Amino acid sequence: MVKLRLRRVGKKKQPIYKIVAADSRASRNGKFLEAIGQYNPLVNPMIITVKEPRLYSWLKNGAQPTDTLRSLLQRKGLWLKWGLMKKGADEATITAEMEKWQALQADKLTRDAERKARRKSVRKAKAAAAKAPVAAEAPAVDAPAPEASVAVEPPAATEAPAA
Repeated sequence: MVKLRLRRVGKKKQPIYKIVAADSRASRNGKFLEAIGQYNPLVNPMIITVKEPRLYSWLKNGAQPTDTLRSLLQRKGLWLKWGLMKKGADEATITAEMEKWQALQADKLTRDAERKARRKSVRKAKAAAAKAPVAAEAPAVDAPAPEASVAVEPPAATEAPAA
């Protein structure tokens, strides 16, 4: 069975993956049939490049993507396009759906950026609030505390019972 999967290349601690069509019995970095793309997780935003015609031809021939590759294809929108192609949708429908999906992704990115900004401002406010009481208490700690004159009674000696 042919699998579409990631093949690790790159230096130690700096992975870059090639998207390949390989026999399912071959090792992760072993023999492959065709390289159809590349995935770089280290840059922000991550880069996913795919030769779409080759990807769809492999999927039409029965190649199964791994779970990780499927999630990458979903992030890029290629899995949605493949689903529409399997259903037999015409090019106009596919194009309209892809434009709608891209608009939703743009909205999602702006919401995520706003959420990050809010969280960052809340974190800064908490840090400032945590430093302010510590600064206010500092002079009080330097002043000697008044000693309370509390008499401490020694514990009463208990006598052993006479035998």
